[in-house]
Amino acid sequence: MTLKVVILAGGFGTRISEESQFKPKPMVELGGMPILWHIMKLYRSYGFNEFVICAGYKQHVIKEYFADYYLHTSDITFDFTHGKSDMTVHKSSSEPWKVTVVDTGLNTQTGGRIKRVREYIGDEPFLLTYGDGVSDINIRELVKYHRSHGKLVTMSAYNAGQRFGVLDIDREGRITEFREKALGDGNMVNIGYMVCQPEFIDYIAGDDTVLEKEPLETVAKLGQLMAYRHEGFWQCMDTVREKEQLEKLWAGGQAPWKVWD
Repeated sequence: MTLKVVILAGGFGTRISEESQFKPKPMVELGGMPILWHIMKLYRSYGFNEFVICAGYKQHVIKEYFADYYLHTSDITFDFTHGKSDMTVHKSSSEPWKVTVVDTGLNTQTGGRIKRVREYIGDEPFLLTYGDGVSDINIRELVKYHRSHGKLVTMSAYNAGQRFGVLDIDREGRITEFREKALGDGNMVNIGYMVCQPEFIDYIAGDDTVLEKEPLETVAKLGQLMAYRHEGFWQCMDTVREKEQLEKLWAGGQAPWKVWD
């Protein structure tokens, strides 16, 4: 069974407005390619090729990118010598991806976006992540861990020491509480890269539901939210400074998230 990968890519990206005024944050480029492409390449390297993109703000930019993707990654001859346009594709380096881009609304919250794409997910478990964070996480091991415990949701946890929702994790790996970060917290944080059973979507009320609030808090209280501890690399791209840091790693050939050849 090949799991589908759901990527949240509909937010406004206000913290990186220098770039996001022109495009959605997942389309901001690292090394000449959108950060969304980098995330998809990670999943592809573990054999996951089917994606559902939850688009919203400037969603046409994402659709147009994939509409032209084959063209942009191919060597092509355009022949106009016979009074018409003949196009010959010689070589293509495009990925064997199946990409469904869904307009999940401009102001829909993160949970609501997932509920809106349920028909494209079906009744199978699915992978879920945010469209603005790169990592060298082992997706195969993540899925294996999820299948081993039989709970509703597995969330990847990382000791980032930053400004994200904090996870209290017990000895069995259950996330007992999901809450906002307090001053002085040294706890693990949510970095996305989740695996979810389809039943989890039933905990999402509608468009106004924030994924990180009621749905995840509820399944945590039910003992159905498990942590996959990631100790490698992870970095989100919330600000121009973070983008510059990631660009520097990529340009220097030292990008830890580039696990593909």
